Amino acid sequence: MFSRFKKPEAGPARPAATLVPVGAAQAAPKGPAPTTVKAPAPAQAPKSAPKSPAEAAAADKERKRKERLQDLKVELHKRLLENLNLAALEKASETQLKSEIASISAEALDEMSVVLSGPDRAQLHQELYDEVMGLGPLEPLLKDETISDILVNGPQRIFVERSGKLQLSDVTFKDERHLLRIIDKIVSAVGRRVDESNPYCDARLADGSRFNCMVPPVAVDGSLVSIRKFKKDKLGIQDLVRFGAFTEEMALYLEAAVSTRLNIIVSGGTGSGKTTTLNALSSFIDNTERVLTIEDTAELQLQQIHVGRMESRPPNVEGKGAVTQRDCLRNALRMRPDRIIVGETRGEEVIDMLQAMNTGHDGSMTTIHANNPRDGISRLENMVAMAGIEMPLKAVRSQIASAVNLIVQASRLQDGSRRMTSITEITGMEGEVISMQEIFRYERLGLAPDGKIIGRFNATGVRSHYSDRFKQWGFNLPPSIYEPIH
Repeated sequence: MFSRFKKPEAGPARPAATLVPVGAAQAAPKGPAPTTVKAPAPAQAPKSAPKSPAEAAAADKERKRKERLQDLKVELHKRLLENLNLAALEKASETQLKSEIASISAEALDEMSVVLSGPDRAQLHQELYDEVMGLGPLEPLLKDETISDILVNGPQRIFVERSGKLQLSDVTFKDERHLLRIIDKIVSAVGRRVDESNPYCDARLADGSRFNCMVPPVAVDGSLVSIRKFKKDKLGIQDLVRFGAFTEEMALYLEAAVSTRLNIIVSGGTGSGKTTTLNALSSFIDNTERVLTIEDTAELQLQQIHVGRMESRPPNVEGKGAVTQRDCLRNALRMRPDRIIVGETRGEEVIDMLQAMNTGHDGSMTTIHANNPRDGISRLENMVAMAGIEMPLKAVRSQIASAVNLIVQASRLQDGSRRMTSITEITGMEGEVISMQEIFRYERLGLAPDGKIIGRFNATGVRSHYSDRFKQWGFNLPPSIYEPIH
């Protein structure tokens, strides 16, 4: 009947399993009950108002319904793997495959004497399709455009981030083995592996989303998975201005800074929007320039014509074959770049990045983790020391002061909003100290009743150190953008 995708019959027919119809009352089982592995109970939630008997009964009924559907999905998934010709699936369309899954599952449900409502049957077919072709329970979360991060703490607790706020979702895995199978499916697709000897991994999903996982025994209470979703629609400068990340005056200044090829570092904490800011700044790069990008996980979305993208590679099973960001950066210097953009500088590649900024690759950009511009300078000093290069502190600071022109600070505020909280110029050295001047800052004014932060962007009144450079390149910024609001 399903000759196109079904495997040829082999061996004796599988005995039909007997399951209780979903939604029907449970009858007393005949004979010994099948052994069921129960999922670990979720951590105790904060105490809330007691539920009425009717609400408690409805919640219990819904929980049992979901458990039966989960058990049923596991059984049908096994049958699909036994019956589907996986080699033929690569050429099948989504419509054909969904139709085939519906046919095979309908036949299996008839054999098991299970009756499902229309919505439950449609949900089951979609989940089976996600199991076969996608990432199982994670698939609907990946398709939800309102979700920016997916955080899995074991098979029963999956958190999502919406609008900067974390919330517990109602999505779960069957058990730890189910979660590990999805993890293995992700990492094997990019030629990597995860097991007890190599319990963690960085990878990239097919849509470009950043993936990180850590499995037992290192992860104590079940595998940990973090997915930073990849936005299909790149946010431009005007989008960020509209969302309130910074003002039009700051955008005008940043356009002049990027176009006149100042070396820029985007500083910020985790999830503060560093990569989004770097993407937006890159939109000011002229199409005539050759740009090379270097990243651990390719996330940058540059729209220029002449872009060469590089991605580092971890070692193989034997511990060989690793290609670091420093290796890519050294090679990039021989590829005649006008600008080099490093997705994130976090180690010994910093010395090569600073040398590139100092040796004719003006307009290069990178991101670092730091809480404010002065901390960002300290991080650069520490990373140079981590590279194992014996240099006097004054020489290191002199190298940084001559290489870096501008530090853009991105921050994530307590209400979940992301703001460009500071734009700071590096103007040189005063003795053994790097001198800096802040041009724009974000001022917090208070807190709204709904928890939203009230604030404003303001100029500091300091005229840009690079004003003459801007004029030479044809950017005559009005003096009014540097005037503070009183």
